[in-house]
Amino acid sequence: MRAEIQTTADAIAKSLDLLAQRMDRETAPHRLEEFNARVEDPTLWDNPEAAQKLMRDRQLLVDAMATYDGIAQELADNIELIELGELEGDAEIVSDAEAAITALRARAAKKELEALLDGEADANDTFLEINAGAGGTESCDWANMLARMYVRWAEKKGYKVELQSEQSGDEAGIKSASYKISGHNAYGWLKSESGVHRLVRISPFDSAAKRHTSFTSVKVYPVVDDNIEIEVKSSDIRLDTFRSSGAGGQHVNTTDSAVRITHFPTGIVVTSSEKSQHQNRDIAMKALKSRLYQLELDKRSTLVNEAHENAGDAGWGNQIRSYVLQPYQMVKDLRTGFETSDTKGVLDGDLDGFMGATLAMDVSGKSRAEANAE
Repeated sequence: MRAEIQTTADAIAKSLDLLAQRMDRETAPHRLEEFNARVEDPTLWDNPEAAQKLMRDRQLLVDAMATYDGIAQELADNIELIELGELEGDAEIVSDAEAAITALRARAAKKELEALLDGEADANDTFLEINAGAGGTESCDWANMLARMYVRWAEKKGYKVELQSEQSGDEAGIKSASYKISGHNAYGWLKSESGVHRLVRISPFDSAAKRHTSFTSVKVYPVVDDNIEIEVKSSDIRLDTFRSSGAGGQHVNTTDSAVRITHFPTGIVVTSSEKSQHQNRDIAMKALKSRLYQLELDKRSTLVNEAHENAGDAGWGNQIRSYVLQPYQMVKDLRTGFETSDTKGVLDGDLDGFMGATLAMDVSGKSRAEANAE
């Protein structure tokens, strides 16, 4: 077998090792038997929430086992075909099997990344907050660009995107925006995006066409499931209503229906201004509980703590990623070293490479560059 194909096969084998580790392959058949026995219990649906969780967990295990077995069998079959083709001198068989192994590598790598999304809240929906930082109009425009980038990314994933609140910039762009993004593993994918994002470009608002640097912060919180108890005392919060300052026209609220909740112990402030006052209260309270839950997750994970410390003031020294449009084209993540010159693709939502590199680093403690150097 050619050295190049052997290297590809070895990479697939490493992906299989990680898949086996994440699902605990040795105990998987036994756990599936237990799931099946519980599914047959006639009292299962007496507790619908517990039953739904059991069915979800069972399906995740079934899918993980099927993925592992499918990739492993396809790899073995094609290696056998290569050996047979080489033995019989059939170049066409060898070529087809090599092409299949190359294609399998991409699928195995994708499944490997998905397997890393097994954190406590990774499967949940998520809230995404964007706040313009240092840079005035420049940063408001940059915040608007980032909002578009994440919406495009979510749409490509097939996720549902709901705008929770938005504050327009004085001249252009937005000062802030909050979204709820719904879909399997939405939080798991987006959690690595918390931090300050730095843009360097020729300003479209500067008549002298000078280069400007802008900062915008992004914060990500998991949507808390109903079965996760987060206590919020009424004495710890203040609820204010105000008139929304939306995009204008028929969408402007003409009554004080927008809601702001301030949580005194933590200083957290959440708002919702897109629906009726009753709905806004519900949305804002869910957002507050998600923020409080994120604080609890932070306490349990040093890596997450460090990521959120990086999401401090939106300015120099706190950025996690740089987007340079002038004098050259480059987007680089400062945590993992992952970079690309396809700035247009990134701003159009091609973010999986950056997210995948951070997920891999969270598991190994090393950047992708460090891991590849070993």
